Amino acid sequence: MELITQILDLLLTPAFAATVLRITTPILFAALGGIMARRCGIMNLALEGSMLTAALFAVVASALTKKAVLGGVSAALADPALVSKATTIGMIAGFVAGTLAGVAMAMFLAYMAVGLKADAYLAGLAINTMASGGTVFILYLAAGEKGVSSSLDSGAMPFIDLPIIKDIPVLGEIFSGQNMMTYFAWLCVILVYVILFKTATGLRIRAVGENPHAAESVGVNVKKVQYIALALSGLFCGFGGVSLSMSYVQFFSRGMTAGKGFIGMSAMNLGNASPVATAVAALLFGFFDALANVMQTLSIPVQFVQAIPYVATLVGLVIFAIQSENKVKKLKAKQAK
Repeated sequence: MELITQILDLLLTPAFAATVLRITTPILFAALGGIMARRCGIMNLALEGSMLTAALFAVVASALTKKAVLGGVSAALADPALVSKATTIGMIAGFVAGTLAGVAMAMFLAYMAVGLKADAYLAGLAINTMASGGTVFILYLAAGEKGVSSSLDSGAMPFIDLPIIKDIPVLGEIFSGQNMMTYFAWLCVILVYVILFKTATGLRIRAVGENPHAAESVGVNVKKVQYIALALSGLFCGFGGVSLSMSYVQFFSRGMTAGKGFIGMSAMNLGNASPVATAVAALLFGFFDALANVMQTLSIPVQFVQAIPYVATLVGLVIFAIQSENKVKKLKAKQAK
């Protein structure tokens, strides 16, 4: 009973709610990337690898650009105005490089799955494996390190205080003062909805995903649409990678995605590839991830705590499977009538 009371005391605080939003950010980006791929009829299993690669390239590009602007002079010795300029340029360079890295990984998947007709599942798993070891190798080439990019002085995306909201008790503590990438993630939910349901490109993506042969019969270039959809998928994965290594932390560490790409895919499946429902599912997974972090401060076995986000993922997949089976049964029942 005392343990439950301790957990509730930790959960029912604005700080915990703010943590949920923070942890949800990369999961939500991965889920949005999964939506774009699934809507065109391809399951992008490379979300994890794309985010990991984007996280590395964001840090490396940011650090190298910042160093170039400073001219090799230590930030502690350089003019404050020059340091500020170098930090801003480094931040922009990291964001652009991370985003492009995510798109490049998605295009590699597209080339294999769409261009070469390889199995998309196997190609995605191969990319994840390649990224797992490849990022460590590139980190070693760039910084001489194999674990954490501690020697790379990279930049970070800014934290934003929301006007008016920041002065409201509780709400201000939850929603104000978050990193820019957190706010951007929720704006991207609206962006994905607009792209899919309010544009001609979105209509083509959905048509190809539902019936590529029918779409092709009315003049839609199926391969082109799939390439575009996967590029958008990689774009959001790039955003997710940047949020991992340039928001609440300013470094890259080996395997820092820690399954968030797969959790994002689970959120996408649980939300049935709907932007709003997927965002809610991502928030739910973010809650369980934050819960695991909170419970580490209590006298609970570490192994149990670390398993919580993944158990929640399995439960979500089971729910998705049951929903899908029920939909199939209802469809067959209607056809029988």
